[in-house]
Amino acid sequence: MDGTQSFPEIVKLLIENGLQSTLILFFLTLIFGLILGMIIAKGRMSKLLIIQMPIRFFLLIMRGTPLILQLYGFYFGLYYIAGLSLDRMTAAIIGFSLNYAAYFAEIYRSGIQAIPKGQYEAAKVLGFNRSQTFFKIILPQVVKIITPSLGSECMTLVKDTSLAHVIGVMEIYVVATNQMARSRGMIYLVVAGIFYLIMNAIVSKVFSVIEKRMNYYR
Repeated sequence: MDGTQSFPEIVKLLIENGLQSTLILFFLTLIFGLILGMIIAKGRMSKLLIIQMPIRFFLLIMRGTPLILQLYGFYFGLYYIAGLSLDRMTAAIIGFSLNYAAYFAEIYRSGIQAIPKGQYEAAKVLGFNRSQTFFKIILPQVVKIITPSLGSECMTLVKDTSLAHVIGVMEIYVVATNQMARSRGMIYLVVAGIFYLIMNAIVSKVFSVIEKRMNYYR
């Protein structure tokens, strides 16, 4: 590619070659991260040390080391340690999901622990079992409390998808930098930045709508 490509051509290039990988990585990380995060949060709050301590160690590792190193570990490390060869996208999804699950877990935990214990007692008096209490009374309030924090993490995730380039995932950032290197034109990175900005504007709007709809639980 030379440096004479027009803006619409660059947009088309990034959509056709990088946008799909970026969106797949974002949505699968979000799905797996949110589900795993709740499981990890429940384990982190367990009174059994045999459950709590390994999870605390996991959280320390995932939150205390750079995501880039974790991606290298899942893509290269698993091969050298266990002979397990993962394709680039699978390694990226696993690395991102576990990393973000750790952050989501702490967000969940802060929200759950913010609910007064009196609400659990009141639910018990009203005849709710533990499952009904959590899903019908506690969880809606937790969602209201943690929505701003989850929104911030999701916006960070949009930007962090660019880190997948270190193991060769062809997402928007790496496509843009490859074309920039060939044409010496900064416009590719500018357009990539616009893509990230638009995606984060959508994420921000979605969470603003969710937050407004959860105002019932004020």
